[in-house]
Amino acid sequence: MVEICALASGSNGNCYYIGNENDAILIDLGIHFNTLKERAEKACIDLNKVRAVFITHEHCDHVQGAHAACKKMQWPIFFNKKTFNNTLKNRRPDIVSFFENDTEVNIGSMIVYPFSKSHDASCPCSFRIEINGMNIGVMTDIGIAEQPLATHFALCNAAFLESNYDEEMLWKGPYPAFLKHRVASHRGHLSNTQSSDFVRNNATNKLRYLFLSHISAENNTIDKALAAFAEFDQFQVLPTYRHEPSQKLILI
Repeated sequence: MVEICALASGSNGNCYYIGNENDAILIDLGIHFNTLKERAEKACIDLNKVRAVFITHEHCDHVQGAHAACKKMQWPIFFNKKTFNNTLKNRRPDIVSFFENDTEVNIGSMIVYPFSKSHDASCPCSFRIEINGMNIGVMTDIGIAEQPLATHFALCNAAFLESNYDEEMLWKGPYPAFLKHRVASHRGHLSNTQSSDFVRNNATNKLRYLFLSHISAENNTIDKALAAFAEFDQFQVLPTYRHEPSQKLILI
């Protein structure tokens, strides 16, 4: 049995739960600890199973809750060294472990594979988690879908994949020009179209569930994101949310 859930997904906070009967990890902790507890309780998730937290990059919506959660739960927080060094000092947790991108980490009954991605951070990464013979991807904040992403995605039975913006909404929307270009750049985010094109070219028959993640509040809607994936019927496509947990899936 494998449980997966997005406890938060978006520019105001990100946190993804992957676990089994005995062990669990969180990918990113960009929400406050009380919010984390409330959403875990709502999703019927046991935070006492969490063995570690892995951080993708230093932006506040991915790391701002790590210090408090570490202090309250004594969780080790895993960073690569460049990400840790570029994290604001008041957000750095007291219990820190380090990994290197492209080098696996064993946590309880899980193997965590961090791999590099293109985003405007010091040393950003995505993760594939091998657990109970299944592979779960957490793949957001990606400016361009390069080969490491395709390689790891092809192994996934389920994935949280970025579908950040609708191109028309972005370019006609309220963001200043520099921010529009940042979002759409190779160090920004994937659009609905870019994400669905990537899935079309790289999904295998292993994939059972796809969570559309990091959906922009200003430049996208859940309906537009889902519409971009309407052609796919070989796996289930689900949304994630900014202010509440996603559907919790139990994979057997």
